[in-house]
Amino acid sequence: MDLFSIITILVVVSASFAYINVRYVKLPYTIGAMVITIVMSMVLTLIGWLDASLTNPLKTLIEGIDFSKVLLEILLSFLLFAGALHTNFDQLKVQRGPILAFATFGVLVSTFLIGSAMYYLLPLLGLNISFIHCLLFGSLISPTDPIAVLGILKKVGVPKKLETKIVGESLFNDGIGVVVFLTIFAIAEAGIEHVTAREIGMLFLEEVLGGVVLGLALGYIAYTLMKSIDDYSTEVLITIAIVMGGYGLAQYLHFSGPLAVVVAGLIVGHDTVRDSSMSDITELYVDKFWETWDALLNGILFVLIGLEILVLPFERSYVISGLIAIPIILVARYIALSIPIYFYEKKLDFVPNTNAIMTWGGLRGGISIALALTLTQTMDRDPFLIITYIVVIFSIIIQGMSIGPVANKLIGDYKRDESDGGH
Repeated sequence: MDLFSIITILVVVSASFAYINVRYVKLPYTIGAMVITIVMSMVLTLIGWLDASLTNPLKTLIEGIDFSKVLLEILLSFLLFAGALHTNFDQLKVQRGPILAFATFGVLVSTFLIGSAMYYLLPLLGLNISFIHCLLFGSLISPTDPIAVLGILKKVGVPKKLETKIVGESLFNDGIGVVVFLTIFAIAEAGIEHVTAREIGMLFLEEVLGGVVLGLALGYIAYTLMKSIDDYSTEVLITIAIVMGGYGLAQYLHFSGPLAVVVAGLIVGHDTVRDSSMSDITELYVDKFWETWDALLNGILFVLIGLEILVLPFERSYVISGLIAIPIILVARYIALSIPIYFYEKKLDFVPNTNAIMTWGGLRGGISIALALTLTQTMDRDPFLIITYIVVIFSIIIQGMSIGPVANKLIGDYKRDESDGGH
């Protein structure tokens, strides 16, 4: 099947699911899309059991889609830019200390804790996996997914300072998480004995600093170009070019593409930049374009996630490992967040139970699955892919559907005080 036909099918299915969710299911878009695609996958799986010939063409189609490449090289740049574009920059600046600590220190600690726990627990289920491969799993499952988080937080109504921490952390720890994953991936591929600490440090530094500097440059270029004209269609095209060209350039220079587009999106979305470079009509069109694009790509993303279930090798030990991994990942995240929170809570006015809310609200999504799909068979791809899918499904459906009530219960009094002007 040609590329246009595949894209057509994905867009039609995504639009259909969006309609079903808005008309009947009425869940936050991210959760609704995941629930509908899982139900669809189960129905298709049942049909396949009854008559494999009916679903074999679909499985062939799915196997022909490089999910990892589609997300990491196409969808991710647009989705991250759209998320950063609508992030409160002033709150982000105030909360920059804890956000950066969560996104760097938190990801590294979580990676080590999850990797270590899985290394000692998996052999109990007959899965003898090396420590470096367990660390690889820890790195791909540690970053929270801004794509999943953003869609749900819009419906929850948590205090802005907490929302900024969760969204800001998700935007940045995604970029950092990909860098950590690629670093450990390079070590696993080459062998620890062939990689020096200096090479690891330089790779990490180049990816992170390069991505941030490139993002600043992209944001400034977009600002300069948009300030010099007043034509909304051209200015929308400039934002698209910045995302696509910037992400491609980052890959060519071996910088972090996710970090580059996040930083560029934050600059373009900053109120000062908007006021001085965009007319009201341009601002409206830029916002509406990226909101629509965000909805479309989110729909395609979750349709792909659901369809991939049809071709996964579900084995009993893999499924049990996935269920065991859920509490391990939650505990590791809680511990990883507690240290930055302890350090910063005396300097900043933190919402009560911030750690518990951020732990439960730290959703995993398509990024973790895409990274798991890049694993080779020698890196125990199949078990880690199933484990990742189970964690992501639990995260988006169970955590996503309950984060609102959980957050409201844990911060109810504080929220009322804040609305009365007490904070």
